Amino acid sequence: MSLNGCQHLQNYKATTGTETFKIIYSYFITCSTADARRKKAQICKCVKCDVVRPRLHACLSCIYFGCYDLKHIHEHSLEKKHQLAIDVSYGSVYCFMCEDYVYDLELEELSKTQCQKNTLFSGLKQRFFPWEPTEEELILLRCNPKRRRVTEASHIGLRGLINLGNTCFMNCILQSLTHTPILRDYFMADKHACLKNDESEQCLVCEMARLYQEFYSGSRTPFIPYKLLHLVWTNARHLAGYEQQDAHEFLIAALDVLHRHCKEMNGVSGSNPHHCNCIIDRIFTGGLQSDVTCKRCNNVSTTIDPIWDISLDLGPGPIHSSQVLSSIAAAAVNNTSTSQTTASTEFTHSPAPGFTNSPGNYEPTSLVECLKRFTKTEHLGNSAKIICSKCHSYQESTKQLTMKKLPIVACFHLKRFEHSTGYHKKISTFVSFPEELDMTPFMSSSRNNINGHSGPILHSASCDNKYSLFAVVNHYGTIESGHYTCYIRSLKEQWYRCEDHLIKRATAGEVLNSEGYLLFYHKQVLEYE
Repeated sequence: MSLNGCQHLQNYKATTGTETFKIIYSYFITCSTADARRKKAQICKCVKCDVVRPRLHACLSCIYFGCYDLKHIHEHSLEKKHQLAIDVSYGSVYCFMCEDYVYDLELEELSKTQCQKNTLFSGLKQRFFPWEPTEEELILLRCNPKRRRVTEASHIGLRGLINLGNTCFMNCILQSLTHTPILRDYFMADKHACLKNDESEQCLVCEMARLYQEFYSGSRTPFIPYKLLHLVWTNARHLAGYEQQDAHEFLIAALDVLHRHCKEMNGVSGSNPHHCNCIIDRIFTGGLQSDVTCKRCNNVSTTIDPIWDISLDLGPGPIHSSQVLSSIAAAAVNNTSTSQTTASTEFTHSPAPGFTNSPGNYEPTSLVECLKRFTKTEHLGNSAKIICSKCHSYQESTKQLTMKKLPIVACFHLKRFEHSTGYHKKISTFVSFPEELDMTPFMSSSRNNINGHSGPILHSASCDNKYSLFAVVNHYGTIESGHYTCYIRSLKEQWYRCEDHLIKRATAGEVLNSEGYLLFYHKQVLEYE
């Protein structure tokens, strides 16, 4: 194989360009999805033999397929005066005039780029090439010749954030995200590969990656997240402006924007177009199962919705109006012809207000009590009858919400802001929450035990459903005006209180005695998929 290329290939690129090469490479060489492989099997046959043979080549002038062993591609070259072909198995370019495979640096770079794009869009692991430092990285290496060691006295990862004008809500969410262990590891491993070529089209994921780099750079000077704020305003215009915003609303908006940016690069699964494999969905998305049971025939209609958080009512129930209950029941039963449907991740991941279950007339005083009320069976009432798919008539029913799939990071939203007709108020009821949480009793497989039906009680034997607390967001003040702070668990299991640019040590007791508005839990054991 010639390492210097040939004049015939140079002439071809000058007159024809590289578009045909990129098309063949994309569709027939780096086909990594099942659908692409099926198309290759159907199309990639020798035109003369009409069979799939080894060493099949495609003409770079007209994409004619011919086998190399029986010289059919050579015959085509002589007949059409086409001088170049590409091996569809390995991507090597063959010159019929030189009677040899030729190497070209430009085509090699195009093939590497195409391989990276196809592995990203297919959802497969990225093929890694030897690392070559950029000029910026060379400067960083020269300025930091020593390896940084993390000790008990290290403050790496701790950095305050400047309040840009009522942006304490954003600062608390950014602190929580930057100290989410598995998300931190993703960005610190440089897994994000941006495909945006236009510098004017800024990428929010790139800015998040920069935030992690700033936090773990060792600098203790407060960071100013003005670029990230601008990108959030651009992509979530309802949050634009310097008015005080809700931290929970900002969390959902930020996850949604990150999800959309990641989805553009990762694509969707070929077998399920509604399944997203981006890092946001893999970490934060859980499955909420809703079972609506007909009281006449006990027929159960099940829907599963993707969620990014669980919103829990704190006030005395019941909260649902008949109209809301009716709409939930209709969504669960009337819109599905089968016993189970799976909601698309294209929908808003956070449950709608109707998904906050709250039967009973007591105020919960702990997170576990909130979850018990959330997953308790609820009678929908005579005014919220559903059309039973088995009875084929309107019937009374019960509804129960349980967790079908647990996320890696579970976020619980304690609904402290109550908006009713004519007044708005903040619920300051103390709700205790544990450092370790077992979600086994609230799984769909455990719902009979939750309802008190017969059967063995499931104890917390499985570590797969256990979580550890790592961040707490608190709100101080009234519903009209207030201030957000947060606690984060950093390296060495040490807690810190973050209030904009101020960071100070805290104890576990201080964290557990705080009011709590958003609670972030991380799975203790991760499953391989």
